[in-house]
Amino acid sequence: MVERAGRGAGSHQQGSVLVLMPAAVLIFLVLGALAVDAAVVFLAQRQLANAAVAAANDAAAAVDVERFYGDGSLRLLPAQARRVAEESLGRVELAHLDGLRSDVTVGDGVVEVTLTATVDHIFSGAVPGGPDTADVAATAVADTRRG
Repeated sequence: MVERAGRGAGSHQQGSVLVLMPAAVLIFLVLGALAVDAAVVFLAQRQLANAAVAAANDAAAAVDVERFYGDGSLRLLPAQARRVAEESLGRVELAHLDGLRSDVTVGDGVVEVTLTATVDHIFSGAVPGGPDTADVAATAVADTRRG
């Protein structure tokens, strides 16, 4: 009997690659969906961080001007600092984030802005048992104290 090249022992597995291709495509689609969802969450977290830093820096400029020019000391005006931080946050486009919450704390020369929100996943909700949303948070601190 004459054997052809590529045939012989193990020739019963000739079509196994064809069966594995749909599984491989499905795995790549799921991995791609996970990557897109992770990128959406990371982008939202970066947007919150940028907004928190901008608000904290803006609020740190709410100093008592008379006192500064009088004796050279810096003292934050808490009510004005909070108002400036909220105005700064209002100028940032974060409407695509659900449940956006902000907390502005003004202490002894320090402004702390904490933002939390919920981000909708694009693909994970389609996976059984997968989360529909993710919670993201960012905190920024601006310190006006010397040294």
